[in-house]
Amino acid sequence: MTRFTDTLWSSITDIYQAIIYHPFNEELARGILPREKFAFYMQQDALYLADFARALAIMAGRAPDEAAIIQFVRFAEGVAVVERALHHTYFREFGIETPTRQPAPACFTYTNFLLATAACRSYEEGMAALLPCFWIYREVGHDIYRRAAPNNPYQKWIDTYAGQEFDEVVTQAIALTDTIAEQASATQQQRMRDAFIYSARLEWMFWDSAYRLEQWLP
Repeated sequence: MTRFTDTLWSSITDIYQAIIYHPFNEELARGILPREKFAFYMQQDALYLADFARALAIMAGRAPDEAAIIQFVRFAEGVAVVERALHHTYFREFGIETPTRQPAPACFTYTNFLLATAACRSYEEGMAALLPCFWIYREVGHDIYRRAAPNNPYQKWIDTYAGQEFDEVVTQAIALTDTIAEQASATQQQRMRDAFIYSARLEWMFWDSAYRLEQWLP
């Protein structure tokens, strides 16, 4: 039987291909991504993850049962512990400055979409909007891991998203999405699909923003 999340993933096939073949990820896999672009990405990602954790906390407050509340709290904890540890490692090793307080346009757009969806749209849509950050990163991590150049300066980043600990978190997020979708109407499921696609597109925009060192204009 086809899971609802299988239909979600099939809806972003073209977007995912654009992500893994984006120059940012191609050059990261080869170990030749300019440090300036990676530093920009890490600074923006630190800002993103703070709001991502806030969106997860909002979802915990809206969750209909204790099991889901605990799950969202654990997701938020995982963001704080695992991914921020990765940031601190690269901030130290690469001499990256303390994260800027100014989000680039893509980061601003993505985080505000997540917060608005988690707070103002349906619970179902909130879950679907949050899922791409988990799922796409796992798939990108595994893809890059398989083709990464030896002695890659970004190996810790690759290992984090290709690792078992992150894989387990993503599996839990997918399972929770399927559980939520089982109780959703056809209309709600379509809205979940729309939210999932929006977030997947914003994932691409986030990497593209870092590659271009995007700034606000004017």
